[in-house]
Amino acid sequence: MVVEEFISYIGIQKRYSDRTLQLYGEYVRELKEFISPRDENEFISELKPQVIRGFIANGLESGLNPRTINLKLSAISSFCNYLVKRGVVSSNPVKKVPRPKTSKMLPHFYTEGALSAYLESKVEEGNFLAMRNRAIVLVLYSTGMRRAELATLRISDWDRGRRMIKVRGKGDKEREIPVTGELSKSLNVYLLEMSSFYLENPEGMFFLTDTGKPLYLSFVNKIVRSELASVPGFTGKRSPHMLRHSIATHLLNNGAELNSIKEVLGHSSLAATQVYTHNSFEQMKKIFLTAHPRAKKGG
Repeated sequence: MVVEEFISYIGIQKRYSDRTLQLYGEYVRELKEFISPRDENEFISELKPQVIRGFIANGLESGLNPRTINLKLSAISSFCNYLVKRGVVSSNPVKKVPRPKTSKMLPHFYTEGALSAYLESKVEEGNFLAMRNRAIVLVLYSTGMRRAELATLRISDWDRGRRMIKVRGKGDKEREIPVTGELSKSLNVYLLEMSSFYLENPEGMFFLTDTGKPLYLSFVNKIVRSELASVPGFTGKRSPHMLRHSIATHLLNNGAELNSIKEVLGHSSLAATQVYTHNSFEQMKKIFLTAHPRAKKGG
């Protein structure tokens, strides 16, 4: 019962996403199954550092990677903080559990050349759905917004005069993203065609499915995959998040300040944005080694 109350709490009070609620519930229940208590009181009384260490060790032995282990620890820590808040336990035992070190993974991105080739390719004239698909990719790349933010975007969020788009991000936080002249023109044409194609749009959504329903996340994924498959140059995974990584990297490579990129992406801390500096460094190193006369001679 207490696990369900915790999930309800972080859903309503913390406004965590459905995916986070699912994972947190799953991980806390895994811990409960590991402890195998007779009742709820015993489960709570067994929330001790040594017990949680045993749970983590069991996960590592079964082959789980450190990143997944740390996600489980975050879920359990959140659960214990909830119990502390309720006065059920006096302190959070997870604070005394060391977290396994994770190797830093650099975000992958598409080249500017590949994206330019796609955006400059022709869209079938008179095909509104093809125009919508192009607009979805263009908005994701040009603004760096998340797929969930795109799915909830409304026409009223587009300020044509100021060329700004208002986005509702994680935790319902709002931010404004500046829009380029090219994107502004494309959006104006798209919205004009949209009003003719969809007879009804009661919620005023910016993008709708083929049948006029609000977008859902897997639909956005499908559109991005099919669109990027139409031109060469897109290696690896084709996804909305890769477009987000790409614009962040391209902005940095072209001289944008890290703080400005942070605001556009809606990151809560600068540390989340700084990972893109590694991409820029790796690209600079590759160019340098390719151009260096000694590198060409094997020196």
